[in-house]
Amino acid sequence: MTPQISLQLRTFTDDPAHDWAATLALGRAMDTAGVDRVVVSDHVVFGENPAAYADPALGGIAGGRQPTGPDGQWLEPLTVLTALAATTTRIRLGTAVLLAALRRPAVLAKQVATLDVLSGGRVDLGVGVGWQREEYDAAGLPFERRGRLLDHSLEVCRALWTQQRSTYTSPELTFDGIHQAPKPVQPDGVPIWVSGTVNDAVARRLARFGRGWIPWGPAMRDPAGAIAAMADRIARFGGDPTGLQVLGHATTVKRVDRSVDVAATAASAVPLIAAGVTDVRVTMSLPVDPAAATDLLTELVAQFRAVTG
Repeated sequence: MTPQISLQLRTFTDDPAHDWAATLALGRAMDTAGVDRVVVSDHVVFGENPAAYADPALGGIAGGRQPTGPDGQWLEPLTVLTALAATTTRIRLGTAVLLAALRRPAVLAKQVATLDVLSGGRVDLGVGVGWQREEYDAAGLPFERRGRLLDHSLEVCRALWTQQRSTYTSPELTFDGIHQAPKPVQPDGVPIWVSGTVNDAVARRLARFGRGWIPWGPAMRDPAGAIAAMADRIARFGGDPTGLQVLGHATTVKRVDRSVDVAATAASAVPLIAAGVTDVRVTMSLPVDPAAATDLLTELVAQFRAVTG
C-alpha cells in the first residue's frame, strides 16, 4: 500500500487561555498541505498521579511524562474531529487513542458512525485501554477489566455498524432486533486501529477487529521485529495479518538553529517503511500562522512523497 504521512494535532495544553481556533486552523493547514491523516488524543478526567504514565505495568511507557498536569485542558476528541470534518475535505480523521471503554458502546457506535457519514467516510478509530485508573473510577468501571471492557465496546460497535437488524449477546449486555442508522459510509464499518505492545491480548484484538496497529512501548523502538512478532501472533489467533497497517514514528531532525530539517526528517521514513510501517507519524512544532504552517507542511509532504515514491 502507498505509505502515508500523519500528524497529531495537539488538543491539550496547560494554558487556560489557549486559542482553540488557532488549533483548528492548523488542522485545516494539514488538509490543505496534503497530509494523509490527522489524529487527536483522549483523556476524559485526571487523577492526581500523572507519574503513573511512566509505569508500563499500568499501560504507560517507561520514561514517559504526561504532557500536562491534572488541570490541563484536554478537548474531547470526537468533538474535535467533527469540527475538523466540517472544515476539511480530504484528510483522514483519527483518534490516537480513544479510551473507548469509557463511553457507552451503543452511543459510541452512533457518534462514530455519524462522524463517518458527515466526513464522507474519512474516520479511523484508534483505541487503547489507557493507563490511568482514575478515569475508570470516574466512569464507575473496573480498571482491572479494561481490556475486556474495550473488547465489549468494539463488539457492540461492530454489530451496530454492520447488521441491519442487530443482535448481540455477552455477559455484559444482550439485545435483539435493534436498528441503528445511519451506518458508517466505509464498508464493514469504521476501520479500527488497536494500540498496544506485542502481547496476546493486543494480538487477539487485532485478529478480531483491527485494520491497523499503533505500537506502544518497546515495539516502537524495533519496528521490523515488532511487526514480524505481531503478525505471527495475529495468525496464531486466527487473524490474517496481510494488509495490516502499522504506525511508525519519524525522527524529527533539527538544524543548528533549531529549525526542522524537512528533507532529513522525511528521509527518516525510508527505513520505517522498509520495516513494514505504512503510516509515518511526524512530530514537529508548527508555526502559529496558518499560512506559514501550510508552507512548512507542504514542503514536508513533498519531501515525503519524493523519498517514499
